[in-house]
Amino acid sequence: MSIGNTLLGLLEAGPKHGYDLKQLYDKQFRQDRPLHYGQVYSTLNRLLKNGLVEENGVEAGGGPDRKRYAITEAGVTNVEEWLKSPESPSVYLQNTLYTKVVLALLSGRGAQDLLDAQRSSHLRAMRELTARKTDGDLADQLICDHALFHLEADLRWLELTAARLDDLARQLAR
Repeated sequence: MSIGNTLLGLLEAGPKHGYDLKQLYDKQFRQDRPLHYGQVYSTLNRLLKNGLVEENGVEAGGGPDRKRYAITEAGVTNVEEWLKSPESPSVYLQNTLYTKVVLALLSGRGAQDLLDAQRSSHLRAMRELTARKTDGDLADQLICDHALFHLEADLRWLELTAARLDDLARQLAR
């Protein structure tokens, strides 16, 4: 996800301080890894340098002065273009799990135990996401559904690979 474009999108509703942007980001996107304040301010500095935001006032506080940022017309245009452009599909033609399967077979260790352990790990993650989804609001349900669909696809691949292990082992032995 583009943090810069996300912050710009949040600024479209009106000027905000970096602290407010971080809180809004964490509330709206519920990342497993919340945005760090340092990342907010370094991103805002880059957006400022690129003319996508501007300072919209400074307030004195108990600590350092608080700058308020507003999106510029160039920033609005940037967000509009970003929202219109499709994301590149994530195509994983080479991934760590496939590499482990091949290396296990090449070394004579076999890969069935690896696939079984991976299946268990995926199922555990799916149970956790399903519980989170059950207790969550619509936004949480949608993000959990996205993750669950990816895990389901991985499980189908695990099953297909398990069914073809002998053929793959023979092909690798050539």
